[in-house]
Amino acid sequence: MSAPMQPHHINRISFAGLGLIGASLMQAIRRASEETGRSIELIGWDPGFDPNDITCITGTLGLDRFEEDPAKLYDADVVVLCAPVLTNIALLEQVSRHAPAGVLVTDVSSTKSMIAERASALGIEFIGMHPIAGREQQGYLAASPELLAGHLLIVCSGDRLPENGRAGEFFGLLEAAGCIPTVMTPEEHDRIYANISHLPQLISTTLMTFCHENIGRSGPGFASVTRLAGSPWPVWRDIVSTNSTNIADELDAFSARLAHLADEVRGLKLDAIAGDFREANRLYQSLQQRGRT
Repeated sequence: MSAPMQPHHINRISFAGLGLIGASLMQAIRRASEETGRSIELIGWDPGFDPNDITCITGTLGLDRFEEDPAKLYDADVVVLCAPVLTNIALLEQVSRHAPAGVLVTDVSSTKSMIAERASALGIEFIGMHPIAGREQQGYLAASPELLAGHLLIVCSGDRLPENGRAGEFFGLLEAAGCIPTVMTPEEHDRIYANISHLPQLISTTLMTFCHENIGRSGPGFASVTRLAGSPWPVWRDIVSTNSTNIADELDAFSARLAHLADEVRGLKLDAIAGDFREANRLYQSLQQRGRT
């Protein structure tokens, strides 16, 4: 005897922001809902869209309706905020005014604590998420339902993934779309990503400016290690503004590590440096293997 059908709690999802990640999420949910026999209306808005963009995203890319009126945009079961984090925090005010009771709000920001605190203060049911995916091209025309497949999806729901209600259904759709959910608290997220995302960005930026007099003589290795230096400041302004303590702590710790390395180099402590190389080589191979699988 088959298990009883679970009730459906989601009939409409809205997206505030239709860039690379927002449009890719929208398309992934479209595919997952169709493959699981669901009919979910997907509506969205982006302040940068002109009439041609609206025609394109509603004509061939899967959005059911482009909606500029906040009262209609946020009249949904789930609201996904897909702008930079400070904009998303500001949009919570509109959501609190216009969204119906019981709406689930989530976001794709690169920091989680500050937006979670603001949502809580407004009495909004909020579970932040962070898709660990992207590509060099930006904008909705580079979006794909495959962009998120096989990649981590950080879900800031504490120690377990939601299983019931709208939250359970929503994250179940993303899992069906190929995302790999990993749960943590907003505070854990911001500490971890200060280390493995925000620190590398600032190192790359600083290395580029530190070496500026010699970059005309540099080779492909320098280009590889400074690739992140091409990242746009407006995005990182929001990240630094909303995770400054964690990022500063990581910079201090890394500075101390560099100072220790300088002492080893000056003292020709080659065995110690060789040990770092061996460990870094091992970790690099592990990372490459994970990427292949």
